[in-house]
Amino acid sequence: MTDLAGFTDARTTNGVQSVDRALIILEIVARHGEARVTDVAAELGVHKSTASRLISALESRGYLAQVKSRGRVQLGRSIVRLARSAAPDGDLVRHSQEFCAVLAGEVGETVNVSILDGDRAVCVVKADGPSGVAAHTWVGQGSPAYATSSGKLLLSELNQAELAERLAGGLSAVTPRTITDFNELLRVLADVRERGWAEAEEDLEAGLNAVSVPVHDFTSKVVAALSVSGPAYRLKPDVFESVARSARAIADQISSRLGYQSV
Repeated sequence: MTDLAGFTDARTTNGVQSVDRALIILEIVARHGEARVTDVAAELGVHKSTASRLISALESRGYLAQVKSRGRVQLGRSIVRLARSAAPDGDLVRHSQEFCAVLAGEVGETVNVSILDGDRAVCVVKADGPSGVAAHTWVGQGSPAYATSSGKLLLSELNQAELAERLAGGLSAVTPRTITDFNELLRVLADVRERGWAEAEEDLEAGLNAVSVPVHDFTSKVVAALSVSGPAYRLKPDVFESVARSARAIADQISSRLGYQSV
């Protein structure tokens, strides 16, 4: 007699394992921005064919998408759809999009809204500027917070104990300009708190600069960072402050939509 209970348990276990692996794949791709099948298989500890099947399933549902001519995948549009409907950031996303588009047109660069998730700054809204040469980011992308202007802005709101906990994995160099010393990061974050905006000068990507300002909610808490990013030859340090002023004017409007009232 066939042990149907055992058979069902085995199928259930395999199903849960597949779901778990699929979620880990999404986390891997989000962490790296893009990933190859071989990279995913190595991180999962599975055969390439297993990773390929899972990736194909996620692609069919729109959660992953092929990066043209590069043999890699990135997060797909279904992730964007989920991100835009997720609480508690749904209001933030809904109220930010139109203002980001206005700012992108005004400064001529890419504009993002990001939130802090663990030790990463995650983009939840993006608006492209008019230039064909622009920062390449997408909704759902996560980057090391200490290496981005958005991340520095959001990290500056934390106390030292919270910082140490979030950054327990260390500060790895992404470019030669990345901050890798915790005490240096503390000094930078103190400067961010004092002036009210943050900068990244090729910290995350060579040739890419960015400036970020805070977005507040109705409790006055900083819940997100509004950033302007662009090529270093256009977005130069001598314009950081003026760009920050323009961004702050837009961030204040988003904050107002979220119920924030400045003193």
